[in-house]
Amino acid sequence: MDTTTATEQRFLFRFGRKEYDLAGRTHIMGVLNVTPDSFSDGGRYVTAEAAVDRALRMVEEGADFIDVGGESTRPASQAYGAGADVVSHEEELRRVIPVIEKLTGQVDVPISIDTYKSAVARAALGAGALIVNDISGFTFDPAMPEVIAEAGASAIIMHIKGTPKTMQRNPVYEDLFGEIFRVLANGIVQGRRAGVDQIMIDPGIGFGKRLEHNLQLIAGLSRFAPLGCPILVGPSRKSFIGQVLDLPVDQRLEGSLAACVAAILRGANVIRVHDVKEARRAAMVADAIKNSGVNG
Repeated sequence: MDTTTATEQRFLFRFGRKEYDLAGRTHIMGVLNVTPDSFSDGGRYVTAEAAVDRALRMVEEGADFIDVGGESTRPASQAYGAGADVVSHEEELRRVIPVIEKLTGQVDVPISIDTYKSAVARAALGAGALIVNDISGFTFDPAMPEVIAEAGASAIIMHIKGTPKTMQRNPVYEDLFGEIFRVLANGIVQGRRAGVDQIMIDPGIGFGKRLEHNLQLIAGLSRFAPLGCPILVGPSRKSFIGQVLDLPVDQRLEGSLAACVAAILRGANVIRVHDVKEARRAAMVADAIKNSGVNG
């Protein structure tokens, strides 16, 4: 693995007509859930028209990517009840493909498909998506790396412990950073072998992690820099923020921004958020501090 730190190298990634240096500044990925049951905004953008309008607003607010998801990963927990049910790939396609097709003609930022199913990824890439955001890090569907490579697309590989339905049932780690590092490293190897050239990594905040795990991951995010890939972090509105602040989902903006800034100062290249305008402004200040030339 490349041992150069993220702050010492450039991550020049090309997505269609766009080229981003993901190490040059923090890039913003806007969350677009076209689901009836996502933990934060389920049901708000279930029609293609509402989803497209939301995406256009996020682009105006400064989103560099739009991440379209058609299946909720809401965990089973005291806060969220029984958790989200798995949906068929046919239903997932019905939700996401019309949105991706419409967006492709209306926005010039790269579109990501948030799915762990290779059949959904293949159709979404055919409809115009350029990135596959796989929460399983290629562990749920072994065909995923080949599908991404065949399309010449990019990948985000995330760490998850268990499945969305089971991940918050007493997650335990003997070596938090070591276990996640090894899973992500294995995903990178799988992707490279298949021919996926552009890979981002995500330690999976909130996906099979307790409060202390999430806080530790953000505090120690730079430990994943030796993997040699841009680091994406998605703390937005997550339950660990609610636990710290004792606040419901719709009152977690300030906590989300604080977590994003902490992640940026520790090496995050991309932040995945619901509140794009606010996150973009917070990221600009964090970048200015990080690039001030003073090391703590």
